[in-house]
Amino acid sequence: MSDSSPLPPVRLHTEAELARDALSTPLLSRAARLARWAGPDTRVDAGGGLVDDQLPAAVEALGLSGDDAAADASEAWRVAVDAGLVEVVDEDEGTVTAGADLALLTGGSPQDVLAVWLSAVETVLADASVPDLDGLVDEEGEVDLSALDWDPAGEAEFLDGVLGNLYLLTAGEDTPGAPVPLPALAASVIVPSDMSEPTNDVLEQVSDAMMRLDDQFRMLEPVGFVAYQPVDEALMADADEEPAAPVDDTDVSRYGMVRLTPLGLYGMRARLMEAGYEAPAVGDLADKGADALLDGTAEFPPGAAQAETEQWLQRRESLAAARELLAAARGSDAGAPLRRLRCQQALSLVGASAEPALREVLDDAELGGLARVWLTEHGAADVPAPSEAMVYWLTIDTVAAQLSAEGNSEELRALVEGLARQHGGFFDAVWRVDHPATADVLEAMGRLHPDKKVAKEARKAAFKARSQQGG
Repeated sequence: MSDSSPLPPVRLHTEAELARDALSTPLLSRAARLARWAGPDTRVDAGGGLVDDQLPAAVEALGLSGDDAAADASEAWRVAVDAGLVEVVDEDEGTVTAGADLALLTGGSPQDVLAVWLSAVETVLADASVPDLDGLVDEEGEVDLSALDWDPAGEAEFLDGVLGNLYLLTAGEDTPGAPVPLPALAASVIVPSDMSEPTNDVLEQVSDAMMRLDDQFRMLEPVGFVAYQPVDEALMADADEEPAAPVDDTDVSRYGMVRLTPLGLYGMRARLMEAGYEAPAVGDLADKGADALLDGTAEFPPGAAQAETEQWLQRRESLAAARELLAAARGSDAGAPLRRLRCQQALSLVGASAEPALREVLDDAELGGLARVWLTEHGAADVPAPSEAMVYWLTIDTVAAQLSAEGNSEELRALVEGLARQHGGFFDAVWRVDHPATADVLEAMGRLHPDKKVAKEARKAAFKARSQQGG
């Protein structure tokens, strides 16, 4: 990802909803319980972790059982310390007291709760970047780091890259929430974009990355960052072992499925913004002017653009909003056609009370055609017919906007074919249209139209338009 261009907008739950989710995550709730459990007799080691002989009491306080109980209790305590729920009073004595942030979980604002949760996430992410040290303990009980090929910065960068791609996949959807297959996610950071067919070496790297991510996502799930369906353990069994049940090799979900939770989406956006990325969220523009709305939603997917516009309109009286939108839609710069398209889409959400604003611009060269379309669609009476010049100008403006919004899409190709088919002598007249984008639009029509004869007519018209404009 590049931090020079904005990321796709995300739709976030309210902070109140997210704070409730954060408080109910297993890891943060355990950390809070341990912070309240800790007392004058609680002791920690030099690193702030619970001393070994107190882990059984911590396990009991949390009601945990099983082989991982002690490890889960230890992790919860580490989060409590790192998130400010517990404070070490005397490092030499190893004594602790309740941290200042513990009270925030019950008496703070939703933002306070989410700040504590984000601290917990950072602890888990740091732990997730540490490799499994099993098998690296020597005869004296020490970890032999020389036997470990571990690049801490590289490992953290790898996990950040994976989570960044998962964010892009989530943010780019109008209806986010679909889980992503783990092989596809791993491949997104391993396989070069210009590699048509992965080599065996690259495929082996993807397989190794999947196993690392399987462990890491298992760690991120208890803090509420992801929802994860782990890799089927039967896939990791020895080749000569008989599977316990019939195996469906076509079921991609067996290789792991992951998605960011609403809480994870919030957390990942916060981390990206802290790293310098522009990461918009639906609702950011609700208190800004119409110019910011039209420019800001220019690159939004349709669903996100509508959701942003709806929030903007909810805070304004319909007639005043329509006038503000129309004023902001004027202009002859390169972004103006797309602003007018977003304006037209916004006005489609405004009720009939906006009619006076549309009638006020009927004679406007840039907005008159748009106004006639709106009035006609809303069943208004006495809508004056547009001149031929206005029809052609609106046509150029519309195609220019579609080019900016979608590029050479199938929808635009169909529009181009329809225009050439429905208007006899279209190219003989349209090159004369006094619109900054006339030549560019005609060149695009020549590129997009499948009929060679029509495409040639469009290119000739584009040449005339560019000559007329002095280009």
